[in-house]
Amino acid sequence: MASILDEYEDSQNIRQSAQQHSRLSSTNIGITHSGFVNARLEEEKPIFNKQRIDFTPPEKINHLAVCNNQLCMSLGKDTLLRIDLAKPDQPNQTELGRKDDSKVHRLFLDPTGSHLLISLNTSECLYLNRNTQKVRSLSRWRGHLIESVGWNKLLGNETSTGPILVGTSQGIIFEAEISANEGSLFNTNPDQYFRQVHSVEEDGKPAPVCCLEVERGLENKYFIIATTRKRLFQFVGKVAEGSEQQGFSSIFNQNQDLLPSFQEFPANMGHSEITFYTPKLRTSPKAFAWMMGNGVLYGQLDYVRPDSLLSDVQVWEYTPDIDLNHNKPISIVLTQFHFLLLLHDRVKAICTLNGQVVYEDVFPDKFGNLKKMIKDPIGGLVWIYTERAVFRYHIQRESRDVWQMYMSMNKFDLAKEYCRDRPECMDMVLAKEAEHCFQNKRYLESAMCYAQTQNYFEEIALKFIEAKQEEALKEFLLKKLNNLKPSERTQITLLVTWLAELYLNRLGQLESDGNSVIFKETRDEFRQFLSSSKHRDCLYNNRTTIYDLLASHGNVDDMVYFSVVMQDYERVISHYCQHDEYSAALDVLSKHCDEKLFYKFSPVLMQHIPKNVVDAWIQMGKRLDPKKLIPALMNYSQMGSTQQINETIRYMEFCVYELMVTEEAIHNYLLSLYAKYKPDSLLWYLEQAGTHASEIHYDLKYALRLCAEHGYRQACVLVYRIMELYEEAVDLALEVDVDLAKSCANLPEDDEELRKKLWLKIAKHVVQKEEDVKKAMNCLSSCNLLKIEDILPFFPDFVTIDHFKEAICLSLEEYNQHIEELKQEMEEATESAKRIREDIQEMRNKYGVVDSQEKCAACDFPLLNRPFYLFLCGHMFHNDCLLQEVTPHLSAFKQNRLEDLHKKLAATTQSSKSRHRPAPKDEGDTSSLGKATAGTSREQIKSDIDDIVASECVYCGELMIKSIDKPFIDPQKFEEEKSSWL
Repeated sequence: MASILDEYEDSQNIRQSAQQHSRLSSTNIGITHSGFVNARLEEEKPIFNKQRIDFTPPEKINHLAVCNNQLCMSLGKDTLLRIDLAKPDQPNQTELGRKDDSKVHRLFLDPTGSHLLISLNTSECLYLNRNTQKVRSLSRWRGHLIESVGWNKLLGNETSTGPILVGTSQGIIFEAEISANEGSLFNTNPDQYFRQVHSVEEDGKPAPVCCLEVERGLENKYFIIATTRKRLFQFVGKVAEGSEQQGFSSIFNQNQDLLPSFQEFPANMGHSEITFYTPKLRTSPKAFAWMMGNGVLYGQLDYVRPDSLLSDVQVWEYTPDIDLNHNKPISIVLTQFHFLLLLHDRVKAICTLNGQVVYEDVFPDKFGNLKKMIKDPIGGLVWIYTERAVFRYHIQRESRDVWQMYMSMNKFDLAKEYCRDRPECMDMVLAKEAEHCFQNKRYLESAMCYAQTQNYFEEIALKFIEAKQEEALKEFLLKKLNNLKPSERTQITLLVTWLAELYLNRLGQLESDGNSVIFKETRDEFRQFLSSSKHRDCLYNNRTTIYDLLASHGNVDDMVYFSVVMQDYERVISHYCQHDEYSAALDVLSKHCDEKLFYKFSPVLMQHIPKNVVDAWIQMGKRLDPKKLIPALMNYSQMGSTQQINETIRYMEFCVYELMVTEEAIHNYLLSLYAKYKPDSLLWYLEQAGTHASEIHYDLKYALRLCAEHGYRQACVLVYRIMELYEEAVDLALEVDVDLAKSCANLPEDDEELRKKLWLKIAKHVVQKEEDVKKAMNCLSSCNLLKIEDILPFFPDFVTIDHFKEAICLSLEEYNQHIEELKQEMEEATESAKRIREDIQEMRNKYGVVDSQEKCAACDFPLLNRPFYLFLCGHMFHNDCLLQEVTPHLSAFKQNRLEDLHKKLAATTQSSKSRHRPAPKDEGDTSSLGKATAGTSREQIKSDIDDIVASECVYCGELMIKSIDKPFIDPQKFEEEKSSWL
């Protein structure tokens, strides 16, 4: 028993695999018409895989029930074997304890696998819970032979079944409830109640209730299905929310006034069986199959219909080898796409889609006749047993060949649903659907399907061309184009070009037919195609070909649109200019702001719409280089109208005054425009442009030549002044205005000689040219550099002294005043020198008193034991201490200078020591001279050292103020100093 569920392959499976292999090998293998390789690298496992349980029962198997991985088996007369399939090595054997001749009639196991009902042929019923060993009798059920049970899937649990329905052999339907809990002292029965709710009949007589099924729909709507040998009853009703625990009596009461809905078939084989298919756990069944006398009634379950649960009902008639007298079917099981029919020696699998037998498994005689087939609704396995053996079927990939059946039935959507993960099958379905649509003249649908297949492109295209279906061909090409990869550039180029041609042909045809609505829709579709981002690269690389196609069809509007999409604005603007649509061309320029196109097309546009062009230039602002626009401006400003000239000046002024352009060419051009067309603005421009050569941005020589050519002498004077050619400026200004000449004469402020020369020119001009003595005298008062004697030579001989009397007297008075000022300055200088000599004499006699106890301010040692310095502030330092204090604060230059002075001092000291030695007599004069020189040099060196070191007190002077931001401790020695304090 330990290996009761060890699986092994039966000899029948070997034969089935061989048959399956032969069936697969008969298919076409190799390169198919679709382009897919239909080769299987390994043999596929069969859909229905039978396995025999390695189990030899000690007694004959009477009945078997399986649900939720719980298997219950009736052996012999009085033995019950229970096995948890999750723990097959721990079987549980229970004795029923019956001493009479009763036998087990049927076993019923609920969906949870917890409640087992044992119907005896003596019209008794026993109950066994999964968690107990005690078999309990259901006293209320006595006297009824139980044929079927309708379990409560909603309320049933391990301890209670909830309200259930029970069908008997007399056609009575009872409602009952069983609880596994121990009853009270006076009520130990597990059955809570047992009451009749309905009865069914056939031909006016009671008929056994073969099957019962309870299902819940939407909005608390319940469906109850009951079958007899040739009738199928349906009971539909609503249960009030929250009253499900009260049972199903209300549903049957709702149907008492009406005859119950049923279907009846004439044939009767003594029993019937209904089975359901549930796709997922805890969901409602989706399909049913009812095995009865006429065949198998199968279809779908529709919970939305108000009166009937059954829909899409069909009848599969039994094949000739099934004889209701000698070889009638025993059981039926429904899967997703098949129902399995159990005969006494074999199992047949019939496809519910086409009603064909797709599988047949014959059992050998050694196992005996087949007794029953059960499907575990939870685990999904199918179980078959004989008196001496147990088998089970694994159903694997049942839907793998369904697509073929749907395809043969022309249900292409369903066929595609079941072959999504198999591209070779999907291709076959799409090809079949495309061909079907083509034959039915649904060309657009056919094109969409063909585009998704791997069929030969040329063959499909020719089919649509021969059928003269350009619209379908276009859809096919569009779909094919979208399916191509970016790397397939050649194919993309071909399709894009072909589609453009088709669109243009269609547009031309619609335009000639005058169908404006469809024409607009087609044009929008074509433009959407041209602007497709997915194929932008292809369209851009082949834009010349597209332009040629558009031009050949005369489609100017779409050519302009395509040019805009390709950002080929040059072509668009050229088109507008050729058709004299200059405003439209300027709009394109202004919208896309391409500087190169502005430079290229501005000459043409300036000729026709100068104001709009200048407005566009001004709007572009600094994005345009004005220097590159000068050719357009010069071309039409010379030969154009007044408006063009004014607009040119307006843009040049915008560049100069708004954009602050400093390009010399721009300023020179503006000068030339002012000189030719707007002379009133010329002088104002020159004045505000600047008065120094470094401030201006135009060419001075060009401006001078331009002003001279047009005779603007005042402007020339201004340019001369900027060029600092003051003599030329004064000479030219004297021809215009004496006051202008005077303003020029005062400009060279740093050069009195030149200024005097210029004023003499003005005076000479006034005297000789204008012969105005009064003006000449005014010149003397305007310039303090001129004297009366400077201008006298310019006057003629006949002028009397009366004219200069006042000027001569004034000049003499000025000379006399100047002499007096010089005398006063000399007296003040003499007095100042005298006071300085007295101060020097007083400083020589100044002294300070040093006490013998005084100490050095730096080292705090007695001061008098070494040379020292005494400052007026009272601080006293040793010579070496002061040197040590001052040196760190000196600059690098002064430190080097101090070091050199110390070296020189040391050298002079050494030389003086050597001179104390006896010298020859003849060298006496030379030695004394050297001594005097050395002494003088040594004193000078000491004086220089004092100037550096002792110029001020190190504590009170400027050095201490400059060192205020320096730290007391050197940052490089900070850590060392810090550690010394720890």
